[in-house]
Amino acid sequence: MLLKRLILVFAIVFFTESAFATENSTGNAAESEQTKAHGSPWQFEAGISAGRPTPIMLNAGVGYNNFFFRAMGGGLHLQPDEYWVGFRGSFAWKFFRGLPFSIDAGISSGYAFANAPNGYHKALNRANNKRLVRPYNYKESLDISAEVRANIYGVFSYIAIPVHCFMKHNEPTVIWQVGYAYGF
Repeated sequence: MLLKRLILVFAIVFFTESAFATENSTGNAAESEQTKAHGSPWQFEAGISAGRPTPIMLNAGVGYNNFFFRAMGGGLHLQPDEYWVGFRGSFAWKFFRGLPFSIDAGISSGYAFANAPNGYHKALNRANNKRLVRPYNYKESLDISAEVRANIYGVFSYIAIPVHCFMKHNEPTVIWQVGYAYGF
């Protein structure tokens, strides 16, 4: 149901952008006009975000015209048995390029792993003088997702819905991020 809504949003955004397009947007003359209006066809961005399943991620992206590639990653090691790590990459099409806001639609893939100590399991193992259960909790996911990213003046909101999960342990239902990306 959520995937059907995401496809509907893609369609609405595509047709809305088409309505804003100018009549002169065909051929090589349009490409040179677009380059003049937007500067270089290349775009770069760097930023930071917070979200799920990886709490904090650094973001970097490179785009040519409306096609964009982004890589995101982060990790934190607190104790020997308490850490998290995750990375994600995406290919997206940028709608409304050149305006103060944009909407990106595309496909992404990512991996996340988190490990945390479990005091109850440790106590159970100590009481029995052998390892009956793992002394930690973990979450792990590897997926391919459909994504939508809304951006206004660098502040962005990112939502991805997994369409295929390779690991069935704690698979996410919705992946989200909120953050800031500086474009140059």
